[in-house]
Parts: sequence; C-alpha cells; structure tokens
Amino acid sequence: MVEQVVVIGAGVYGAAVTASLTRRGARVTVVDAGAPASGTSGATFSWTNSCGKKPRSYHDFSVESMEAHRRLAADVPGADWYHEGGNLEWTADDSEREELRKKVADVLDFGYEARWLTRAEALELEPDIDPAGLPADEIAYFPREGWIEPTRLIGHLLSNAVSRGAEVVSDDAVTGLEVNAGSVRAVQLASGRRLPADAVVNCAGPQAARIAELAGLALPMRNTRGVLVYTSPVAVSVSRVIHAPHVHLRPDGAGRLLLHTPDTDEAAHVSDTGEITVDQSAVDEVLDAARALYPGTRAATVESVRVGERPIPGDGLPVLGRVVELPNFHFAVSHSGATLSVHAGDLVAAEALGEDRSDALAPFRFDRLRPRA
Repeated sequence: MVEQVVVIGAGVYGAAVTASLTRRGARVTVVDAGAPASGTSGATFSWTNSCGKKPRSYHDFSVESMEAHRRLAADVPGADWYHEGGNLEWTADDSEREELRKKVADVLDFGYEARWLTRAEALELEPDIDPAGLPADEIAYFPREGWIEPTRLIGHLLSNAVSRGAEVVSDDAVTGLEVNAGSVRAVQLASGRRLPADAVVNCAGPQAARIAELAGLALPMRNTRGVLVYTSPVAVSVSRVIHAPHVHLRPDGAGRLLLHTPDTDEAAHVSDTGEITVDQSAVDEVLDAARALYPGTRAATVESVRVGERPIPGDGLPVLGRVVELPNFHFAVSHSGATLSVHAGDLVAAEALGEDRSDALAPFRFDRLRPRA
C-alpha cells in the first residue's frame, strides 16, 4: 500500500502532483533544490494551448488539460492565475502564411476552435495595436487559448496541499535514490536527510534526466533555453496572447507585458562559470518590436530579463506515469508544462497511488524512449 510519496520538484508539475496526492489521502513530501517556482516555472511564457500539437493523442491530451485548468479556476473562489483571452497569430511572408493556413486547417479537422479574422475584426479585440502592423486578413484567432500565472497557481496548489499535511522542503537538492529489489525505497538530500518512500514522482523539469540516472534510468532530453523580457507597467489594452511576426507577447500583471521571440532565445550565453547573460541588442530588438506593434508602449522600459530552461524529452512528447521496470518510480516531465500540469499531474498522482491510468497515459510512458534491440 502506498502511504508516503516523495515528489521531486516544486514547479507546476510538482505542485499539481502534490495537491492531487494529498487530496487522495497520501502523505507527501515535495522537495526542491531551490524555492517553489524558482526554476522553469518561474520563467515561462505559460501559454495554454493545443495549437499545432501532434500526434493526435498529444493534441487531445492538451485539450483535456486546458479543460482541467478551466474547471480548477471555476472551482476556486477568487482564482487569479488563469486567463482565457484567446490567441491572435499572423505572419509576414508567404511561406509562413502557408504554414499558418495548414495549422488552422489541421486543428479545425481535430475539432479545435479557430477562425480567420480581418484587420478590422482583430482591432475590435485589440484596439491598441497599430493597424499598420496587421495584414488586411488571414489573422488566425484561437479563442479558447490563454495563459496562466505559474507562480500564483503553484502557490494555490502547494498551500492547498500543506493544509492537508504535505511538507515542502526547499533549498535541498536530491543527491541519491535508494533502489532495492526493483523499487525506490528512499530519497537522499544534500542536507543529509533521508526520506523513506513508497513511491517517488520525478517532476524535476530540466533536471529530470539527472534524477532518472540516480534511479538507474536513462532519460533522453534535449532542453533549450527561453529568454523572456518583462516590461515596466504600460497603459495599453492587451487582453490576450499575441503571436506577431517580430514579437510574441501577453499581459503579465500590474500593466506589465511579457515579451518573447525565438530569436531572443539564441541570445542567451552561458560562461565557463555557469553565469547566464543575454545580448542587450536582442533585448532592445524585441522591445522595439513591441513598441512598434503597440504604440502606447513607447515609454516602456525593460524591468527584468529571465532565462528559463525548457525541459524537452528526446522525442518532444511528455514523459508521464510509471516505469515498467521500476513501478514505484513515476515521471511528470514535458515541454508545455503550463498547459498539461493540472490534468497530467492528477493522472500521475492517481497512478502513483496504485490506480492504472493506461488509457490516458499509454502514449506518454518512459518505456517508449528505450533503445530497441
């Protein structure tokens, strides 16, 4: 019988798994090398979507995950972390436009909500955009998409879990796993503390491969860095996620905007000592693009720049649920954690307590990544 569970990582996945475990009556210790939300979950665009995700199983899982966010936000009075404003996307050249057409056609075939807007229709939704920054038509609108504020969500989930008896251990890295007779028996921490475990859930994000290695498992990962630029507060109306040709942006609370482009990601550099820097020219460029698209942001300055490491399993798909050869060791690791965390975390928690969730988790199990003989 599973009574004591150790969850490794206190980001969106770790918090969601912990909250679900405690709701189901388990005793849980969640451990993190830093503070809750201090890793990837604290530096993410956190766009909730299933736009262009393939194969179909991944798309459907993401749609179910979006619905789980809606249910949670509706069930919690005063929930302030979930924002379903939709997503506007358009392109600047013919080849990218053709890709966008195909994406819209594909998601419509899947039954996903999407429609084409004209410039006038887009301006009704986002009146502070410079009309010159919009094409006359073929602006894709995905109305059920949005974003979450991960730190607020994590705070809610962990507070809820602690009220049910969970323990949160911060600033204490996992240094070892005791594996005996095909099970993980305990988790060793840098402080010297030993945590006995009936089940362990690996929610370590970019560090998931290191934790897996401690259990004797090889988890292929191809992590990437994401650079996010946060502006000073600006008096403009931005109500949704925007994917424009030269800048991606969304609101980020108190009038701030969160800016990103794939090109900015390439401007992050790591020194020999591990210090991460970002080219100032790339930061200036993305801020200039935001100012051009929303003229009301011309007085905006850069308040902060954060660099997050995106955890991406080798084939790009989530790794979720139990491991066949180590059945009390479970994964909850993926890109798109902001979208998937609440739904996937609940399924993984149920399985960690002995339920079989193969119908939902079969496409995402760790064992698919093993080299074939």
